[in-house]
Amino acid sequence: MAILRLHTNQRMSQVVVHNGTVYLAGQVADDLSAGVEQQTREVLASVERLLEEAGTDKSRVLSATIYLKDVAADFAGMNGVWDQWVPQGCAPARATVQAALCYPEILVEVSIVAALP
Repeated sequence: MAILRLHTNQRMSQVVVHNGTVYLAGQVADDLSAGVEQQTREVLASVERLLEEAGTDKSRVLSATIYLKDVAADFAGMNGVWDQWVPQGCAPARATVQAALCYPEILVEVSIVAALP
């Protein structure tokens, strides 16, 4: 079965599709001066665009890993945006962890695995 890679450079692909499964690289916000709610909105908008490009949508997300710079400070704000984004009845398996992200301004990063229709 073929492997499809989208938005690929030497280091990584933003999307990899194989055997009916879509894997997204960790997505971060464009505006790193924003708070966690706005960063989360931007990340989830990017996730939606990439899923659509791969031929699926957020109702088919199987798994999400959410990395927060500061769980104590940002968990509630991120969840407020997340809860509005996830379609009712389609909550994926999810893990949320605190992590030292690659730039200090990044408050949230999300990695997704989804199914194709």
